[in-house]
Order: sequence, then structure tokens, then C-alpha cells
Amino acid sequence: MRKNLGVQVIENNIKFIVVEERSNPSTDYFIEPWFIEEGLDWQCFSLKKTPPVLNINQKISVIFVRYINPSWRRWIEKNSPQIEDVIFFMDDDVFDWQAYKVLPSHYRYKLFKLSLRHKNWLQKNADLWVSSTFLADKYSDWKPEIIKPRSPYISQQAITVFYHGSASHRDEIRWLFSVIKSVLDKDSSICFELIGDRQVQDMFASLSRVHVTHPMKWPAYKAFISRPGRMIGLAPLLDNPFNRSRSATKFYDITHAGAVGIYADHPVYRSMIHSGENGLLLKMQKELWIEAILKLANDEKLRGYLMDGARNTA
Repeated sequence: MRKNLGVQVIENNIKFIVVEERSNPSTDYFIEPWFIEEGLDWQCFSLKKTPPVLNINQKISVIFVRYINPSWRRWIEKNSPQIEDVIFFMDDDVFDWQAYKVLPSHYRYKLFKLSLRHKNWLQKNADLWVSSTFLADKYSDWKPEIIKPRSPYISQQAITVFYHGSASHRDEIRWLFSVIKSVLDKDSSICFELIGDRQVQDMFASLSRVHVTHPMKWPAYKAFISRPGRMIGLAPLLDNPFNRSRSATKFYDITHAGAVGIYADHPVYRSMIHSGENGLLLKMQKELWIEAILKLANDEKLRGYLMDGARNTA
């Protein structure tokens, strides 16, 4: 798989490109598995960006996922001698206004703008791929091909790392941003869970595999932290006058979650955490935290040892 949602440049060896509005389930369930099954390289482009320039001798097949717009239509027409195939894939009935009249008005308008109004052009210029026999039967005159879904999920269990800082920990959340970004770039099996308001959501919106949960009241949080699935808990703490009066209660949250903790080497945690025995105690140096998260995520034996120590302490 080759994704390139930034600069719109087609690599010379690529024969297939996929055009999508944004990263989406339709591509991940249907299109990417098809390429994997066929053993083909491909490249992904954003519907919203200016289409790329083709090299003189380049031949390309194009798959539009659910949507198309006038800019890409003009691009197809302009480069028609070099376009070998045009395919439109849909996994909803995006061409029948009556079928989606029950949907919210803004979504109906989107389907009309990016799908329905292009139907006649697509019927003349594109093959149709669909996700179900219902759609294949409904649009049988188009002679569609049915594409079966496959699981888009990684086979190994994802490692969930969490930091549940309140609004008073905004500086720690900002401090963690580059740590989280670096870890995500280095290990695709890791995801992060944060608690925060809209400002925190906006801060992390550019990072994949980061889930920001809205702040909740204490009874709801106790139930929330009791759900299984978290493996590593973070407790950074910057040295400022307000933080000096805090207590080490995050140790209990992290341990109750069934996770191993990485804690700031700060007086708040030094009396509770014995580094390498019931958690890790680290100076507030970002590279140390990045390295520790990656190590714990990939060392189940170490996590088990530290978890045993944490439970004994708790």
C-alpha cells in the first residue's frame, strides 16, 4: 500500500491510484484488501486537493471511493489517453435520492454534490464496483462487480496508552504532544487515549490513533477506568508551584486499569514508585518517555513484572 495525502505526485512505478475524500472505512474494508489480494501497488490521493500532473508516458487506472468532483472529472477528460480504467466504488446507495431522503439534510446535500449529480458522467466513463448483491441487482444495467469486505484491523492486539489529565494538566498535555506523535510514527500497533475538552481534541486532531474522551464526573470516571484494554498509563508532571502539592493518586487509577505506569521523577511520585519494580520513574525528558513507551509496548514480560509489583504496592 502506498498512501500520499500530502503533495499530489504520482510515483513512476504506480499503475493504480485511489481518490478518496479522506481516510475512511470504505477504502479500508474494501479497496485496500483488494489491492493486497491482487498483489498490486497503489497510491492514495485526496479528492479535495488539486489532481496531479501525469508524466507523458504514464498509464494510470483510477478508483474513486464513493465520491467524485468536477476537478477530478476534468482531470480524467484531460488525461483520457493515459487513463486505462476509471472505477467508481460505492458501499451505500449514493445514486438514489429517494433512498437517502431520510438522512440529515447536510448529508443528503453531500451525497448529491459528490455522487448523484455525477451519475450520468460516471455511467459513460466509469465501471462500477459495489459492496453488496442488493446494489449489484439494483444497478445491473451498469454490470457492476461486487467487492467483498475484509478486516482492516491489525492481527496483533493494539497497545493502548492513556493519559487522563484534567484541565489543570493542560501543560502536561501540551508536553505530551510531541511524545505521542513520535511514538505513533515509530510503532503502528500503539494507540493513545486522552481525556480533554474541544481544545485538546483540536490539538490532537492531526494525529491518527489518538482518541480524546470528554471530561466526566467522578462516578462515571470510576466506571470508565474499570473497563479493560489499557496497557500503559502515563503520569507526566511538570515542576511548578501548583504541582508540588499534588498526590500520587494516578498510581491507583493506572494500576486499577490493569496498566503499567510511567511516572515523572518528581517528589509526588518518588515515595510511591520504585522504578523498575512497580512502574517506571523518568525525568521529564521527552526522548526518555518515547523510549520507555516503545519498550513497554513491545515487552510483555516486563509489563507483567511491573504490574505484579504495582498490584502488591496498591
